[in-house]
Amino acid sequence: MPTARRRLSTSLATVLILAGGAGLSWVGAEAAATYLEDRAARDVSQVLAAQGHDWAGVAADGLLVRLTGTAPSEVDRFRVVTQAATVVDAGRILDRMTVASVEAMTPPDFTIELLRSDQGISLIGLVPASTDRAAILRALRTEGGEVTDLLEAADHPAPEGWDDALRLGLQAVGMAGQSKVSITPGHVRVAALAADRADQGRLEAALRQAAAPTLNLDLQISAPRPVIAPFILRFAMDGNGARFDACAVDDEDARDRVAEAARAAGLAAVPDCVLGLGAPTEDWADAAVAGITAVASLGQGQVTLSDTDVALVVPPDVERARFDLVAGQLEGALPPAYRLEARLMEAEAAPVPVEFEATLAPAGSLSMRGRIADTQMRQAVDSFARSRFQVAQSGLQTDAQVPGGWTVRVIAGLEAMDALESGQVRVTPEMIALSGVSGDPHATDRAAALLSDRLGAGARYELAIGYDRRLDLALGLPDGEECVARLNLIMSESEIGFEPSRSSVAGDPGPTLARFARAMEECTKFQIEAGGHTDSQGSEGFNAELSRSRAQAIVSAMEETGIDTANMTVRGYGESRPIATNETDEGREANRRIEFRLLSPHPVRRDPLPAPVAVSGVTGEIVVPPPDGPPPAMA
Repeated sequence: MPTARRRLSTSLATVLILAGGAGLSWVGAEAAATYLEDRAARDVSQVLAAQGHDWAGVAADGLLVRLTGTAPSEVDRFRVVTQAATVVDAGRILDRMTVASVEAMTPPDFTIELLRSDQGISLIGLVPASTDRAAILRALRTEGGEVTDLLEAADHPAPEGWDDALRLGLQAVGMAGQSKVSITPGHVRVAALAADRADQGRLEAALRQAAAPTLNLDLQISAPRPVIAPFILRFAMDGNGARFDACAVDDEDARDRVAEAARAAGLAAVPDCVLGLGAPTEDWADAAVAGITAVASLGQGQVTLSDTDVALVVPPDVERARFDLVAGQLEGALPPAYRLEARLMEAEAAPVPVEFEATLAPAGSLSMRGRIADTQMRQAVDSFARSRFQVAQSGLQTDAQVPGGWTVRVIAGLEAMDALESGQVRVTPEMIALSGVSGDPHATDRAAALLSDRLGAGARYELAIGYDRRLDLALGLPDGEECVARLNLIMSESEIGFEPSRSSVAGDPGPTLARFARAMEECTKFQIEAGGHTDSQGSEGFNAELSRSRAQAIVSAMEETGIDTANMTVRGYGESRPIATNETDEGREANRRIEFRLLSPHPVRRDPLPAPVAVSGVTGEIVVPPPDGPPPAMA
């Protein structure tokens, strides 16, 4: 019995010890869990308070953190969850927050900033929750590069104009390389860098064409400044007053200083000086102002700055003493790097009865006739012409009596024609006369600068180059085929229909006519046919008349809207030109259509182009003409 009693006491003690250990473990675990709960709730509360989210309630529930309260907006609710996840694991967060009623809230300012660089595209902003962000990212990834999505969403309906602005913004970022596109409801702002002036014009035209009529489009597209070589400024005064034959400056301040000096010399118009790169020194404006002031003090003459060479050419009726005084003052006023050559012209020598003439047709073919020194020089001129133009006829004759440097003058005249779309150059010992039409508004400046660079000082020239804006690639004007393509695209996307078997327009034609008006702004000069087509239901004669009447209804509606339709004609083709089967409803619907067709690729000119302003002058850079030999351009 004593042994059994001892065994019972030992077992009871063991049970008591195990029970005590379990109790202590439970107490310790309970204390640890309570500590973790309190710590998590306290840390989350501190983070939310630091971010200004005092409305959010935080409570610990075991290892979970419960967030409660009424968020002012969906964005604030999302931000609270995001901030809490920086303290505790996102899987431990229970979102029990509510959002204030959408009807009682002011809609947020939805906006997207699209930033495109060589590394990729970044999206920053706030969008409606209904926006298909996945579709946006898919569209941007087709442009190549990495796409970084930093957008946030708010549970508000998309405002009016948001979809059109988003669609145009995505198109814009795809068209422009280095760009920043800002999208807000009804407004798109595009800031981009174009490759050159022509690329700038094409990009602006494409974006305006793609923009919806109700969309506000703000374009801030710039092109890099051109590199000008040689850097030239030419100012002249004669019986017709003061003028610039060429004007290049390196910055805005230089342009203002040159304009002020020209106004003081008597120039009424604001000079059209080109901002460019390539100025030889930072003192370019000082040299230009000094040269203009010198010509103004003489009252006549011409000064040309070609890089650091300054040429002052004065007619023979200026007194020698006066000329020497002004030339000395100009030399002292020029910056150290500039070299002055001053020349008081003498009476003209008797003209040599020799000339060269070349004519460039609008189609691009060139014909030449005139005198050349010898067979070698004739081959040189012919080779140079064929390298630049399509030579259709060459009637050059050798003449050993031509003056020295004659081949150089001929080559310079041909090279100056490169600025023309069509025209003529006539070279004589006394004058180089260039006339024609160009799509470059600065063609006169280019031709004058080239002649000065090739011929040196003292060579007279006359320039009469007209500007045709339809030939200017920088304006991005559409040709006839593009105009017709635009009209057909608009018609295919329109909701204009016709009453059955009648020519009365059904539906609201207003939006389509507004698009027609924009598309026809630069297309009214082309001869375009509006052709009507029907399905095969009805008699052939009835369908022909019905199709013509429907096409006429469209053209008449365009005319009533204010579109110039003087060069548009109407024709009814009836059922003669189907584009689908007439055996199905879908095919018959496709055959009932209005199509536009270009009748001639050449625009109709009701009025002649404005007469070009004739410019005459004398090349300013003094260079001793070389003996007649291979010209510089052919060396």
